Formats: sequence, C-alpha cells, structure tokens
Amino acid sequence: MNYQRQTILVFICLIAFSFLVQGCGNQQPNNTASTGADNLIFTVADPTGDYGFPSPFTHYARGPGYVRMSLIFDTLVWKDDQGYIPALAATWDYNQDEISYIFHLQKNATWHDGQKFTAKDVVFTYEYLKIHPYQTTDTSMIKQIEALNEYEVKFYLHGPYAPFLDVIAGTVPILPEHIWKNVNDPVHFQQKEALIGAGPFKAIDYSKEHGSYLYEAYDGYYQGKPKFRRIKMVKMNMEMAAAALKQGQVDMAQVPAELVKPLAQTGLKILTMPHDWVAKLVINHRQEPFNNKEFRQALADAIDRSSLIETTLRGQGLAASPGLVPSDNDWFNPSLKDLYSYDPAKAQNILSSLGYAKNGPYLEKNGVPLEVELLVGNGGIIGYPGERQGEFVKSQLEKIGIKVSLRTLESKTLDSRLNDWKFELALNGHGGLGADPDYLTKNIIGKGFNSARFQANETLAALLSKQVAVMDIIARRQLIDQVQAAYASEVPALPLYYPTWYYAYNPKTTLFFTKQGIGSGVPMPLNKLSFIK
Repeated sequence: MNYQRQTILVFICLIAFSFLVQGCGNQQPNNTASTGADNLIFTVADPTGDYGFPSPFTHYARGPGYVRMSLIFDTLVWKDDQGYIPALAATWDYNQDEISYIFHLQKNATWHDGQKFTAKDVVFTYEYLKIHPYQTTDTSMIKQIEALNEYEVKFYLHGPYAPFLDVIAGTVPILPEHIWKNVNDPVHFQQKEALIGAGPFKAIDYSKEHGSYLYEAYDGYYQGKPKFRRIKMVKMNMEMAAAALKQGQVDMAQVPAELVKPLAQTGLKILTMPHDWVAKLVINHRQEPFNNKEFRQALADAIDRSSLIETTLRGQGLAASPGLVPSDNDWFNPSLKDLYSYDPAKAQNILSSLGYAKNGPYLEKNGVPLEVELLVGNGGIIGYPGERQGEFVKSQLEKIGIKVSLRTLESKTLDSRLNDWKFELALNGHGGLGADPDYLTKNIIGKGFNSARFQANETLAALLSKQVAVMDIIARRQLIDQVQAAYASEVPALPLYYPTWYYAYNPKTTLFFTKQGIGSGVPMPLNKLSFIK
C-alpha cells in the first residue's frame, strides 16, 4: 500500500532536519492547545512502528496493532473511560431466559465507499469468523445469529457468557459483506478494499519498512465528523520523541519518568498508565526440567521481583502477583500477596530435593550440568523486559546454581519462537490486565505467544470454564480468586512486574485510558473517541 507514502517520508525527513538545524536544548516550548491548521493533524510517535497491515486479519496480535485497525473498523459497542457506549449498535438488550442479545443498529452508518451498513453485515461477519477466526477472539460461544430486520440482529449463545459485551461485541470488528464475501484468504487480502470500514478514519498509507501509518477522516462517519483531518503514526525512539514533543512536531508519545516533570512544564499533559501490562518469565513447561511444578516454584523463589524493579526500572513499577492479576486491580486475590517472597535458600532446597547437587558454582544431576538459555527481546520500550532485566534474572538464577546463557532477539522473532515452543526460558510481556477477568483464560490456556498454554491442571481449566458462565459478580469473584491461586501454585509462567508507564500529549484533544482497556483490554491512551468528540 504505497499510495501517498511520500507524504510520510517527507514528514519524517522534516522532523529529522529540524532537529539538525534547530537543536533541542534552547528552544521555546510550543505545546499549548493548538488552533487552526495544527488541529488538522494529530501525530503519534511509537518506538516500534510497524504493527502490520491494519486490516482485521493482518494487524499484529498485540495491542498497538489492534488500535491501528480500530481507527478504521467499528464494533457493535465501544468503551470510554466510564464503560460501554454505543457504536454500530445504538442500544442492546439481554434476555436471560433465552440467553440472547438483541442489538438495535445505527440507521445512518455507512461504509467508507458509501454503501449502507445493515444487519446483514453483522450476520456475515460472525458467519465469516466461523471459517476464518479473528486472531484474538474466540466466538465459539455464539450458537446462532440472525437478522430480525434491516437494523436489528439477534445473538443466541450456547450458555451464559459474562464477558460477551467486552470481548465479543466490543472487540470484534464488523466487516462489509460486499467487500469480504468473495475473499477466501483474508490473511493475504491486502488491497485497498481490505481497509474499507465503518470507522471514523480511512487508511491512506501504510509503510511496513518505515513503520508509519497515515489516516484521513471519514466525513460520513455516523457519530459525527472527526475533529482531526488526519492521524499520523510514525516510528521514533523515545529520546527523539521527547524532543519532538517539546518542538510541537509530534502530539503524543510514551516518555521516561525523568522527563515527566520537564515536559509537563512546557504545557504538555501527562497520563500515568494503570498497571495493566505485565512482564513475565515465560517457561517452556512442556520439556524437562520445566515440566516439574516444584522446579518452576524454585525459579519463583529465586527471583527478587522488588529488587528487579529498583535495579532495572529505577523503581518505576509494581512487583507482580504470582496469580497474574495486579494488586491494584479490583479482581486481585490478596491471599497471594506474600507468595514466593525472595528466598534463594528455599529454591536451593527444592532443587536439592529434585536430585541436583553443586559441582563448583553450578548444579548438575546425573553428571549433566543444569544449564538453560534465557531469551530476551530488544523492543526499545521502557519497561519492556530486555537485556538489563535478562542480566538481572541471569544473576539471580546463577546464585542458586543454574547456569544461564542469555540471548537477545528482535522482538517479533522472540514472539515467533515463543509461539513455536522453541525456547527454554524467556522474558516477554503483554497488556490486557485491566480487561474483563476472562483474560486469565486467554493467557493461561488460550492460544498464542502471550498465553502459557497450560493444560496440565484439570482443576484450573475447569475453574476457568466455570467462571465465564457466572453472571453474578460476587460468585464470579470467588472463582477468579481460585483461578489465581491455582495459577500461582503451578507457575506455568512467572509474572515479574507491572511497569509504570507515562504518556505525554498535546492538549489539543483529551486522551484517556479506557475502562477495561480498548477492545479486549489494550492499555493505551489512544481510544478513537479522543479524535471524534
């Protein structure tokens, strides 16, 4: 998709040129609320850049990829900072006796090519997903879907499903039937037509090479004309992004803690992200010795999570709960607060009981040294577990006698290795922890590199299956507590910390964190509502 790519390239070159000519240290800040031509464009800097072609079937399966797609495609319902709000569905009703939802659709919504949106598009989308599943969402709980008329659609479920509005109606992008009905290979469908949605913006350029995206407002948007003519997303490291924010050349970026106060003094607004992103020690529990629960528990006892934060993050984080749910989350199980407090002596005793003995500084068993490979990524994002965190974990494990070889990979290569089980230990992370607590199912027994994909504990699997069908929040909370306890006992992956992240932005709009995250839990302040209302 190269039409208008030159626009992006010119923009990036202008930024680089202005840094060379003007410098950054002595310039006057220019970040007060903008008017006139400045309000036509909102530019987001991102250190990673490319998150895939922004169609529902080709965006990268991480939160930023979903956000880029969500500007183009709308869902039935959406969320703001308070909760659920209308999107392609103006209203909806739940029938407890039938276990069904009726969605009353917007009557003035159109696709980007001008064709009318109707209930047929909704029915088509969910029927299409039976054959070509949406990469982040399981829709198997839907028993039947039918169009009652042109603007009403009814979903029958196999049984009660507590997170339906959040992870289905509020996450699945609706497709235009007239575009997709003849598409048999959605992953390789990357023509212009693949980006015709009913959302507030049209994609007019995407460059995989440069990690850049350019969107233009869709004036026919059913919720009103967007407030910005264009949205740009450009690849830029944090140091350059901070300077560009001060110069008014980008409007939003993640920034390090030490720059929060200086940037705020220039008139930029600062947001502190909830602890909805977790860094984990990912464990290949399918192979020895990691398939032994006690061995995994020894790893948990051996790592000082609080010191990891102080040493590698300058204190900018929260020590992780071994039950995965953050301690400042409403669904947190407080009984797990002190589980796996740093205890290297206990870790060594566990390993001794498993038959390991010291031979010099390292352990061995039956004459075979205990040596593991630890993979880390190079994502370039503050708080993302990389070489510094890898060196810390390596030193902690070597203190108890486990020899560790550290290897750094490009982040997408690391994700691929995890997905294919081609690893022993790895440091990786993901967001979504502020979403409906059924993210525990996705991240414990679900598919994909963000999940532990742990099926060995039948009780844990049964608890996950049961909680999702409980509509009473108190009863469901009790089950979620049990899920966390079982997960913590098994340690299929070890949560290490939740980083404290800061975002700075130009107040020509108001950014916010979405209640329960964008879609199925993306913890980013880039809700499309900020650009249309």
